[in-house]
Amino acid sequence: MKALLRLLGLVLLAGLGLQLYFVARVALMAVLDPESTTFQRSEAYLVVKHTGTLKWRQQWLPYANLSENLKRAVIASEDASFVVHDGVDLEALEKAWEKNARAEQRAAQAGSRLAPSQSARAGAKPPKIIGGSTITQQLAKNLFLSGERTLLRKGEELLLSLLLEALLSKQRILEIYLNNVEWGEGIFGAEAAAQHYYRKPAARLSAYEAARLAVMLPRPKYFETRPNSAYLASRAGTITARMGGVELP
Repeated sequence: MKALLRLLGLVLLAGLGLQLYFVARVALMAVLDPESTTFQRSEAYLVVKHTGTLKWRQQWLPYANLSENLKRAVIASEDASFVVHDGVDLEALEKAWEKNARAEQRAAQAGSRLAPSQSARAGAKPPKIIGGSTITQQLAKNLFLSGERTLLRKGEELLLSLLLEALLSKQRILEIYLNNVEWGEGIFGAEAAAQHYYRKPAARLSAYEAARLAVMLPRPKYFETRPNSAYLASRAGTITARMGGVELP
């Protein structure tokens, strides 16, 4: 029993130490730009492992030099309530849970209509999981966490999101996000994306160009290889129309 209690104590101390580490890291981000994120390091490892080389594009821009078109487009596309929530949009999470539940139910009903042998041969894809994550949650995940989908990781993501909102301004959160988010293989941040896709500085992006980049964010590598995607063009038009009503931090 004593050994078990000692082990539990060590686990609790390790957990507390990890949280204090996160607090210190986030506090430093108020004045220091992060050199890289956990997601970026993971992606760099995978690229080098599979190709043997690493082509990396990233150039930091301060908040004032980031395109207002891109700020508005990303907020309109990814997190419409960014300026008012505290890191977590409960309404968006609830809608995501409902959509995921309906998708799983439809998949189960479709599978039940097939014989076991047919279901195995069909190799049906699992339903698409919708996250409902805010910009702050996405930043928390990219900065510190792995890409696994577990309740423990999601819980840590929520805590880190609240921490980011408590210690950093909305402008700083958006600045770090736009300078580190992925826009293709080895392409990170707004300036690298603008140069790669439009051969121009990010500050000169038009509203439609910014909207197209914003729409790419959930699946940047997919859309990087499909620049003429009809969905990309249609969705970008929708985001462009919404940008005028976006409030910036």
